[in-house]
Amino acid sequence: MRFSARNRELLALIPVALLLSAGFAAVFAQENARLGNLSLVYGAYFLAVCLATHVYLRLRLPDADPYLFPLVALLTAFGLVMVYRIDEGLARDQANWFVLGLVLFAVTIHFLRDYDVLERYRYTIAGVGLLLLLAPRLPGIGQQVNGAYLGVKIGPLAFQPAEFSKICIVVFLASYLRERREVLIVGARRVLGVTLPPLKHLGPLLVVWGASMFMLVFIRDLGSSLMFFAAFLALIYVATGRFSFVVIGMALFLLGAWFFASTVPHVHDRVEIWLNPYNDPTASGYQILQSIFAQADGGLFGKGFGQALITIPGTHDALLPAAQTDTIYSLIVNELGLFGACGVILIYLLIAARGFKIALLADDGFSKLLATGLTAVFAIQAFVIIGGVTRVIPLTGVTLPFISYGGSSIVANFVLLALLLLISDRARREAVAPRGGFALEGT
Repeated sequence: MRFSARNRELLALIPVALLLSAGFAAVFAQENARLGNLSLVYGAYFLAVCLATHVYLRLRLPDADPYLFPLVALLTAFGLVMVYRIDEGLARDQANWFVLGLVLFAVTIHFLRDYDVLERYRYTIAGVGLLLLLAPRLPGIGQQVNGAYLGVKIGPLAFQPAEFSKICIVVFLASYLRERREVLIVGARRVLGVTLPPLKHLGPLLVVWGASMFMLVFIRDLGSSLMFFAAFLALIYVATGRFSFVVIGMALFLLGAWFFASTVPHVHDRVEIWLNPYNDPTASGYQILQSIFAQADGGLFGKGFGQALITIPGTHDALLPAAQTDTIYSLIVNELGLFGACGVILIYLLIAARGFKIALLADDGFSKLLATGLTAVFAIQAFVIIGGVTRVIPLTGVTLPFISYGGSSIVANFVLLALLLLISDRARREAVAPRGGFALEGT
């Protein structure tokens, strides 16, 4: 018997709710030495919210990818359990933001069913994205977090605008490259085996490179700088099919990063902490060292839910700094072990695979580039934070999507998911229309 796309989505949500219940039960058992029915209540609430979203998708986007929402729900459920294990109050806030994210998810689908309208307002969207990036440096509302200008606080409202800016920048780049990709190819010539675009059309590459370097220096955010530029390289490769453009872009980024790491003090300090954390193990190197120790302590199978030490015994001082945000992946490795952490990475890889599959199915250039950019920026964000806590790259202030504590991240990533599902619904509907209504049942 064949299941429709939406029925497969429905069946996938049930084990997600069960896993959430099991996770809360494990935390309660460790913390209270007794097991009540509260975990089942939380699981039932979570399943009810997901079912309401499923019904909405069934009505509005019947042909959309059936696996993206369950995978995201699984990450969100896992994040709720981990944040609850750290602080019950933070978990309640995270649950509220999860619901708000789903509301904006539905609003995005309702008003952007014809998402081609985004192309017509690309320069306005780009302007909004740049303003959001610069907002943390504005006097009176900007906030500095661990040396980087990431937050904005207006009265009781506080958020990280870079989370929303990433969507605006991707929309602009997808629209711009769809229109201008031909001119990047026509007139290209090979020099020493490398294909170079015409000099007059190197402008977009240089502008985006300059913008990423500006972010690195002005808002002191290495993570966002790397995330935006890597997403641009993914888009330019899909738009032109020329890997040499990616090589040129990577060389430019590395050259710029090396220059600023040598000349700008705060960039130099961040790189120095990454390379030599033992130079100051009780101050600047404390966070990354504790992150590494926590992961090593988890071993292959972990210590179990609720077993990791996140504060120094007998005090309220953090043993694992920013466990709910920057170093939540280290906490995951400590409690679930390397195998559990690899499972989390696998979920991110599956989401990326579904996103790129949507890009492959899309017929028009804008849809293809938009799906590629949104998927790339999501996957790179996960890499940046996981790479940071494992010392693959310098530690940055970005969040682990759908798992780390933070309302801005949850809400923005649900908007990103909505756009991916909109593209998927159109692509799958157009792909199946000429051949009958069952051609994509196995995808």
